[in-house]
Amino acid sequence: QVQLVESGGGLVQPGGSLRLFCVVSGSIFSIIDMGWYRQAPGKERELVAAITSGGSTNYADSVKGRFTISRDNGKKTVYLQMHSLKPEDTAVYYCNTARAGWSPWGQGTQVTVSS
Repeated sequence: QVQLVESGGGLVQPGGSLRLFCVVSGSIFSIIDMGWYRQAPGKERELVAAITSGGSTNYADSVKGRFTISRDNGKKTVYLQMHSLKPEDTAVYYCNTARAGWSPWGQGTQVTVSS
């Protein structure tokens, strides 16, 4: 069974930065397109960034230019570097395949942007 363990979240002031980590175990990783998702209170979970097995990336318009997704296949880890954080980025962040194909989801990591 696949396990997804997210970490790196926290409380940060507007304009600040965080780097999120997602370690994958129990599955082949290098050939899988991966994604970072977020879910804010009262809202549906949304895909914010994706990276293919070959390293091509895509971003939601709301985070383009501020977030960077990357991966280390040797460590079976996907990263999300976040800069210029805004209060509206506050959410629980999760990783999964780019098509949200793995179950169960991890516990996520809370990101709170507030002064």
